[in-house]
Amino acid sequence: MATTIDEFLAGVPEDQRNALKHLRQVIRDAAPAATEAIAYGVPAFRLNGRPFVSFGAAKDHCSFYVQSPEVMQAHAKELAGFRTAKGTVHFTPDSPIPDDLVRRLLHARIAESEAQ
Repeated sequence: MATTIDEFLAGVPEDQRNALKHLRQVIRDAAPAATEAIAYGVPAFRLNGRPFVSFGAAKDHCSFYVQSPEVMQAHAKELAGFRTAKGTVHFTPDSPIPDDLVRRLLHARIAESEAQ
């Protein structure tokens, strides 16, 4: 099992790896105070000592774990073109989540985290 995000990414097929590397950079840029880790076997970010967001890869898709049903609901119209679950957005390397949408989701998570 991977112990770092780089190790995790090394074990992912190239197209997914490239998509997830890009997502990782968008997260880093939008939330520079977040720290990286591996949690529950996937790359994760913590903010102010608490779980923030994470991402992963499955056989046929990548996942961006927003970790907030409230943020997902608030952005439901923008996420309409993606498969979603309670706090997760599924996407493929051919159809990634637009950077602007990722940033909006991250800013909403930051605001939610600061309000707790």
